[in-house]
Amino acid sequence: MAATIGRFCGVQLFKSSNRAVFQQVNHFSTTRTWSKTQKRWLATMGMLAGGASALVYALEQSVEASDAVVHAPKLPWSHNGVISSLDHASIRRGYEVYKQVCAACHSMRYIAYRNLVGVSHTEAEAKAEAEETQVRDGPDENGEYYMRPGKLSDYFPNPYANEEAARAANNGAFPPDLSYIVLGRKGGEDYIFALLTGYVDAPAGVVLREGQHYNPYFPGGAISMAQALYNEVLEYEDGTPPTASQFAKDVSTFLKWCSEPEHDERKRMLIKAVGMFTLLGVLAYYIKRHKWSVLKSRKVVYQPKKYDK
Repeated sequence: MAATIGRFCGVQLFKSSNRAVFQQVNHFSTTRTWSKTQKRWLATMGMLAGGASALVYALEQSVEASDAVVHAPKLPWSHNGVISSLDHASIRRGYEVYKQVCAACHSMRYIAYRNLVGVSHTEAEAKAEAEETQVRDGPDENGEYYMRPGKLSDYFPNPYANEEAARAANNGAFPPDLSYIVLGRKGGEDYIFALLTGYVDAPAGVVLREGQHYNPYFPGGAISMAQALYNEVLEYEDGTPPTASQFAKDVSTFLKWCSEPEHDERKRMLIKAVGMFTLLGVLAYYIKRHKWSVLKSRKVVYQPKKYDK
């Protein structure tokens, strides 16, 4: 083996075709002496890179510090753990809050009723929820459109016919779609909860236009959406106390699931992967320690034969 490596290093590595590469590597070798010009050039480049990084960091911090918005606090959600799943009872209650409160203004055009099956509702319950809506379908054999009860394959209905109608009904503001709102806002479900429960009176010096409300968690503070969640604004089917904070918590969990429907499956796969690699590691250690140790520690004794003398 040593002779083979020696022949390779002595012949193959130092062929004329590899000589240029070897010279380039030797040019950047740390064993050679660097000239003063090269040292100054490297020092200048290092200082410029460090200064640029420090400037970018300082500008980012100054923008965040001067931003007229209160950052949402971190909350101890039950699904924040490495292997913790979403609270599916809370998802079901959050759907109730969305259906009875939020759906009047906000759409969820990327969520279908079939997505509720096995998560918060049974198939029969999801079908019943879909049939409560009327969906425009067609054309039929006469070339006309008609209304029909919803099906599992239908998506949640849009409260407005188009964006212009939505703006006209909300003083020019366009209610955002809530399908992926948790991923689209910094802070995720913490921001949603803080926004829904953070309405206060405007401080002195803040002027609000007609139809605007003050919420320190909204960028700029002035928000067109009025406070929607109050104590006992609706009743839960399971008898959970109907408080404003409970409504905000449940609808935030529901929107978290809408944004990441693979949340539980991803963590389930993590548990399986960790278990598999742990088992493989224990098996590899056992084989190396107890099976191959006999082969590695054995002694081979050469016994010359009669014709070798």
